[in-house]
Amino acid sequence: MDSSSLKNFAPHLLSPFDLRGLPLRNRVVMAPLTRGRSGHDRIPNDLMLEYYTQRASAGLIIAEATTISEQGFGWVDSPGIINDAQVAGWGNITAALHTRGTPFFLQLWHCGRASHSSFHAGQPAVSASAVKINGDYIHTPVGKQPYETPRALETEEVSAVVEDYRRAAERAKAAGFDGVEIHAANGYLINQFLDSRSNQRTDCYGGSVENRYRFLKEVIEAVLTVWPANRVAVRLSPNGCFNDMGAPDFREIHTYAAAQLNAYGLAYLHVVDGLAFGFHEQGKPMTLPEFRAVFAGPLMGNCGYTRESAEAAIASGEADLVAFGRPYLSNPDLVERFANNWELNPPAEMKDWSAPTAQGYTDFPSHSQT
Repeated sequence: MDSSSLKNFAPHLLSPFDLRGLPLRNRVVMAPLTRGRSGHDRIPNDLMLEYYTQRASAGLIIAEATTISEQGFGWVDSPGIINDAQVAGWGNITAALHTRGTPFFLQLWHCGRASHSSFHAGQPAVSASAVKINGDYIHTPVGKQPYETPRALETEEVSAVVEDYRRAAERAKAAGFDGVEIHAANGYLINQFLDSRSNQRTDCYGGSVENRYRFLKEVIEAVLTVWPANRVAVRLSPNGCFNDMGAPDFREIHTYAAAQLNAYGLAYLHVVDGLAFGFHEQGKPMTLPEFRAVFAGPLMGNCGYTRESAEAAIASGEADLVAFGRPYLSNPDLVERFANNWELNPPAEMKDWSAPTAQGYTDFPSHSQT
């Protein structure tokens, strides 16, 4: 793309950005997208390599949510970062992206109660509390199943889960990633500790906002023994209802968490501020300016953004980066389409989002192929 294209259509969105010493060629981020293409061994493969390298013009790519332990499983055929084979598989992808000049972060994931006993040899999934997701069903290794009541982690068990995050961070470094993003959003385990809807504990991890934040604090500080702060990020979803989230004090806990995170000098704070993925309607939605007021570092918006709204958010200073999810499913050259005002491909069909084939994954054409 040439400079005139950048100037005419999205000069702020497509401008370079210094991410705490990591140069990004533009502010378009490929959001973490769970695609279920790793197979039963959860090893990143050649199909995934093709998918990510097709999208290498992004300023930053955040790899799909990747489980830190077997206990963290909850999605069929999602990748892991648990063993040497998975590290090697990811290493092939990080190397390919680096030859294209694309920084790559790994999102560290534990599903918590958003899982099923069939992922765990018949044992219940774990969570902050024994509170079941209010939903229709979950996709499992044995097909669609009703949600189950999880087992609350014992106080003395929590440190072992924190250690799993630390070890996963070590493996991410060995795989060649440029940093890690701690997934504390979308109703997964850390979010289950933050949210008073799912956290009914009476120990040091429950009750007050300080206590409910404690698990995330311990995870961050464990990961910071592996990575410098400028290569560690956190994702929050204050407005989301996915996986049965949303409590009346959502604003209090997320404002508190963001203010605490500010002290570390993190790479960025990734906020799912948009409502396109559902809204819990527990109050007025939280906005990026609310986070900007308590978090001084790089701020990333996400969910439902268009080129125009992303450009406006960055031009106004509300965001430094904007992550795009669904547009990246069907537009491997999303940056080029933004830069040149080219029409986007039709959206990917939902049936293909997590299907185990190349269809709806690597078969979308770039503009030059149409």
